[in-house]
Amino acid sequence: MAVPKKKTSKSRKNMRRAHDFLTAPSLSVCPQCKSPKMPHRACPSCGTYKGKEVAGAAKQA
Repeated sequence: MAVPKKKTSKSRKNMRRAHDFLTAPSLSVCPQCKSPKMPHRACPSCGTYKGKEVAGAAKQA
């Protein structure tokens, strides 16, 4: 089995884990209904994408 030869220091461990943090998803605003939506995706509330009604989008009335 592979066993570390030296103890990994707190500094080395934290430097390795520096990129493992979680980032909040970026949100943009829908130009039609002004609700927040994920970029490059159809709006979940009005079902439009780039000013057009998307087929198969679930509309909430």
